[in-house]
Amino acid sequence: MSALPEIPGRLPDNIVHFTRALRKAGVKIGTAQVEDAVRAVAVAGFTSKRDFYHVLRACLITRAEHLELYDQVFAMFWRDPEFLENMIHMLSPAIRRDEEKPKPKSAERRAAEALTDAPEPKRQPQEREELQIEASLSWSANERLRAMDFEQMSLAETREAQAAIRRLRLPVAPLKTRRLVPKVHGPRPDLRATLRRSMRRGGEVDRLMRRGPRERPPALVALCDISGSMAVYSRIMMHFLHGLMHAPEGNWGPVHAFTFGTRLTNVTRALARRDPDAALARAGAEAQDWQGGTRIGAALHRFNRDWSRRVLGQGAVVLLITDGLEREDPDGLAAEAERLRKSCRRIIWLNPLLRFDGFEPKAGGIRALLPQVDSFHACHNLDSLAQLAESLRRPVS
Repeated sequence: MSALPEIPGRLPDNIVHFTRALRKAGVKIGTAQVEDAVRAVAVAGFTSKRDFYHVLRACLITRAEHLELYDQVFAMFWRDPEFLENMIHMLSPAIRRDEEKPKPKSAERRAAEALTDAPEPKRQPQEREELQIEASLSWSANERLRAMDFEQMSLAETREAQAAIRRLRLPVAPLKTRRLVPKVHGPRPDLRATLRRSMRRGGEVDRLMRRGPRERPPALVALCDISGSMAVYSRIMMHFLHGLMHAPEGNWGPVHAFTFGTRLTNVTRALARRDPDAALARAGAEAQDWQGGTRIGAALHRFNRDWSRRVLGQGAVVLLITDGLEREDPDGLAAEAERLRKSCRRIIWLNPLLRFDGFEPKAGGIRALLPQVDSFHACHNLDSLAQLAESLRRPVS
């Protein structure tokens, strides 16, 4: 067997990890195919991502049914354009050794860890320059978990964030009802209670009994978008809802959870399971439209028609979790959002797109929803969810 050709940098290692990701996805790849892929890249080279895509596909894919899997894994594993550009420069004859290479992004690390079980290599001082190009394996130990975007987290960091989210509590002001109950410092005198007390003392009134409105926690209804654009954040938010549903403090009343993509699914019973893994697995089995399209208007229409009277009574708060990227008529979405607003006490919108500094509500779905919500918040990291508590501390009037 002839030796593999020399390729600068860590490109051969990344190709090997890419083939491992394909194997884990279900594509059968032999060692000979991996060697052929490395040789083909060294001999043919590439000047664009498209060339690299076809060279690897020609060597690694032998069945038509594996083409879709290859496309998905390739898009996730090699999705950083700056990373591919650096590899192109490394295979170019006019390579500049003194050119500063960009720092790796954690998105590539998350993609590699999500698709492979390969351990992170140990860093050696003499390999520091080479490891900068190993974007699928490198990471910065100085990143703070609370400020890190959920989409940029590794599997271990995601599990840690999920545990933290399940412990997160949202304090909310109780609602005052019309029913009056005895209170020591109530605003109204209770004459009947005062007379009953005086009868036990021979008619002497020694204390004026008082009463005030009974307080109860508001109900929470969560509508969570599970379409393709919300895939990473919706999984995190389902852990968040599970934690709220099983909070020992009980500062919320009944918690109802719905998912929507192309259809509306009630996952309240699924999340009622105490074990979070079993609850999320059951919710995933019930919601058949994970990572599909987005039909927010149709989902709100069905909720308003079939569920609003059941779960939105007595001053419920609605937690709307979506990026607002509607695929259908925004006018219909605006009408359904207005109807939802009239049926509940408050709508709180969580949108991961707010993580961008230059965010502007240009999409039709976002413009349709904004006038109907009471508050608008980001939900892309732990800090943004903690800031949501400040909004809910305000009295619900």
